[in-house]
Amino acid sequence: MDINLFQKNLGYTFSNTELLKTALTHTSYAHEKNTVSYERLEFLGDAVLQLLTSKYIYKNYPTFPEGKMSRMRANIVCETTLSKIAEKLDIGSFALLGKGEELTGGRTRPSILADMVEATLAAIYLDGGLEKAQEVIFDAYGHIIDAAAQGKLNSDYKTALQEKLQKDGSVRIEYSLIEETGPAHNKRFVMNVSLEGKELGRGEGRTKQEAQQMAAKNALEDMKNG
Repeated sequence: MDINLFQKNLGYTFSNTELLKTALTHTSYAHEKNTVSYERLEFLGDAVLQLLTSKYIYKNYPTFPEGKMSRMRANIVCETTLSKIAEKLDIGSFALLGKGEELTGGRTRPSILADMVEATLAAIYLDGGLEKAQEVIFDAYGHIIDAAAQGKLNSDYKTALQEKLQKDGSVRIEYSLIEETGPAHNKRFVMNVSLEGKELGRGEGRTKQEAQQMAAKNALEDMKNG
């Protein structure tokens, strides 16, 4: 891992580069090498992200009521938005993954990319303070943040799937919870979507709604490729 190149992509130079290395260390690699993963940093980063997101919305959207601000914040802190930021940072190329995770596509998995963005945000906060964390993530990626806040980044795959399946008449489309894992601050949900009892796709997300969207997205992709 070229830590200097990643810092260049990030636009921030760490005083303590070990913080950054930890932020990029997946649990699979940590278990293999008997080191520390990004999980604790991701926990802190989630809180930092929530605070900075709330501040950003409060400052930039002064006429919006509390309910709308909450919905905007949910759009910003979701996996889709964070993985978009991760792609811009090329964070997957610098991730430290175990052999199994490497072979199963961990470098492009949205859940891992999103977690590493939060862990990196926490590392910047610990190394340089809250204002620097805001500058690196929010000021540099404000266009992505604004697009997400306004609902322009997250496609409504559920509606697209429903319209496609119901073009010839009404059908029974159902979403079901398959699995729920993780601690309270970092839940993972797996949902499936089925048509008349036949599964069309599965998806994973930080909320049930996000997992449903991913299930619909995967169903649409399978239908397109099939």
